[in-house]
Amino acid sequence: MESLFVKIRKLQNDPINLTIEQRLAEFASFKDKSEDDWFSELCFCILTANAKQKTGAAIQAQISSSGFKTLNQEALTDLIKMNKHRFHNTKAKYIVGARKHQNIKSLLTDKTEKDARYWLVQNIKGIGMKEASHFLRNTGSQNLAILDRHILNLLHENKIIKKPDKLDEKNYKKIEQKFLDIASKLRITGAKLDLIMWYIKTGEVLK
Repeated sequence: MESLFVKIRKLQNDPINLTIEQRLAEFASFKDKSEDDWFSELCFCILTANAKQKTGAAIQAQISSSGFKTLNQEALTDLIKMNKHRFHNTKAKYIVGARKHQNIKSLLTDKTEKDARYWLVQNIKGIGMKEASHFLRNTGSQNLAILDRHILNLLHENKIIKKPDKLDEKNYKKIEQKFLDIASKLRITGAKLDLIMWYIKTGEVLK
């Protein structure tokens, strides 16, 4: 674990830290963004579940902030398929289904981070613990873990966790607490720790 702490502290004094802080500022700015922007980000996270982040970002970039609310399912399917997404039919269906909660910003405003995540998992088909955490981090939440394969692998490699056979809610929360304990010891937010650890594994700072 200590070697991981050393790497993280070193990156906090590296020029990449400015890029990380800029990304965190983008997330924080979502408090002033529109319902359309929030719903677009939710759809981005639906697209990135079991898929590459860059694929979801490419699709999102092709659609206006209101497009996720207005394009019919067939048009969404075609656009998603054009970007070589494996689950184009399912993702389009999930996006159309999510439209009954298109005022997502208002629905989550008064909820705590964990209550908001629970609500998302219960009400948005195609969103599990990881992508609910991803969406909330991207819209300004600070203290949730996005336990994708990169983060899990890094925690496992540093003997902080044993990689679980199944990442159910119980295991997710257990590993999340270990992740947040690391953030606390380093005196940074979970949101920043995620970006630093993702950079360690991929060499990139994405949303």
